[in-house]
Amino acid sequence: MDLQAIQDEALAAIKSSGDEAALQELRVRYLGRKSELAGALRGLGKLPAAERAVAGQATNRAKQAVEAALDARRDELRAAREVGLADHEWLDLTLPARRPRRGHLHPITLVENDLEKLFWGMGYRVVEGPWIEDEFHNFDALNIPASHPARDDWDTFWLSDGNLLRTHTSPVQIRAMRRFGAPLKAVFPGRVFRNESVDATHEAVFGQLEGLVIGRDITPGHLFHSINAILGALLEEGVRTRYRPGFFPFTEPSFECDIMRDGRWLELCGMGMVHPHVLRAGGIDPDEWTGFAFGLGIDRLAMMRYGIDDIRWFHSGDQRFLEQFPCA
Repeated sequence: MDLQAIQDEALAAIKSSGDEAALQELRVRYLGRKSELAGALRGLGKLPAAERAVAGQATNRAKQAVEAALDARRDELRAAREVGLADHEWLDLTLPARRPRRGHLHPITLVENDLEKLFWGMGYRVVEGPWIEDEFHNFDALNIPASHPARDDWDTFWLSDGNLLRTHTSPVQIRAMRRFGAPLKAVFPGRVFRNESVDATHEAVFGQLEGLVIGRDITPGHLFHSINAILGALLEEGVRTRYRPGFFPFTEPSFECDIMRDGRWLELCGMGMVHPHVLRAGGIDPDEWTGFAFGLGIDRLAMMRYGIDDIRWFHSGDQRFLEQFPCA
């Protein structure tokens, strides 16, 4: 093996290297485990004893020369880079710092927060319930037994254990009545789940806020006045509403509320006087107490407030959509 030729080749390559990455490649090529110099050192044991010492010294001298050249070239490259910092990597310390990007609240979160603040100010409790419900709380206690045709109106996600993803926030009414008794003023915000086709106005997952008031001598007049006050505070003063007969198994009588937007009536929410069966299921005597309940669609309110024409935007995950709303 011509050690001098290997050394000369290595020194010439090191001298012409232009950056530290190239220099590292040369270090591996000439000093790595598979290099010729490393092979020469491993082969010393096969030489006669008289030649072994001379060959070992020559190989080590070549290795040391290459190592010294690599270290010297590395120092040169680093020194040259530092000299060029002023020209290529300068910083203007007088420039204002870049502000970190802040997260934006989701429009549904904004509307839900405003609703909760509004109801807190009106003396309502804010109560949350489980997303996974049993059949009793989601249907039976709300006057919707298994044989009731109204169950067809709720396209349900049933689970393998017999429970279900709640189809409305009404089950929390039963839990709240059993927990707090009467009198009671409470709202129940949260997500609900319906196994239905998704389009511009329908989603399988959406937000609801259910309201419940129980007291003595509660009438539909109290209900209509409360809804008008809530919508006026949330959307705008002087909002126009109309009420018409409806049907819900858990209220009697039942009503639908429409709101005037852009010259046409839009269906907004359902409501009514709490059915005696529901009061009994909640542990409250319907002969002594009456009440009303209503359900607001949070997604629908957000669409009205912000002029959003497609409900699917809410779950799109598109940052451009979210950046239009206030920061957290």
